[in-house]
Amino acid sequence: MITEQVSSKQIWAWLENVPDPEIPVISVVDLGVVRDVKTDGGEVEITITPTYSGCPAMRVIELDIETELAKRGVDNLKLKTSINPPWTTDWLSVKGRARLEEYGIAPPRSAGGPERCPVCKSVEVEKVSQFGSTPCKAQWRCKSCLEPFDYFKCI
Repeated sequence: MITEQVSSKQIWAWLENVPDPEIPVISVVDLGVVRDVKTDGGEVEITITPTYSGCPAMRVIELDIETELAKRGVDNLKLKTSINPPWTTDWLSVKGRARLEEYGIAPPRSAGGPERCPVCKSVEVEKVSQFGSTPCKAQWRCKSCLEPFDYFKCI
């Protein structure tokens, strides 16, 4: 039973391997969904927060966390969901924001729209639809390269 010997720092590192099911280039850690990791004796407790109430990806995230840690020998895991405080895009890591843009998704900005096109970096962009490929994204288009792209909504 490896659980007794594992540190919370090691658990955080392993959770970096768990991708968000809707945006697989970003981990659940960089997304800010994993809020806390505690180890106490032989038990690991992980607190997660959905990006929004009713997020359909949460059950998949839970299963992926369980699977990743089971591969590492963690056999006494408690997953706790917390909606207070509610998730915010402020919880996205700098690395996560960069990965979103590299993937072609404009990262959130507090000003309410993308700063630039993630494809050609032009600032000439326009909103096409408030709704994108998932509820947390909106559809935008670049006026320079004419490419459509998702914008991760600021919450």
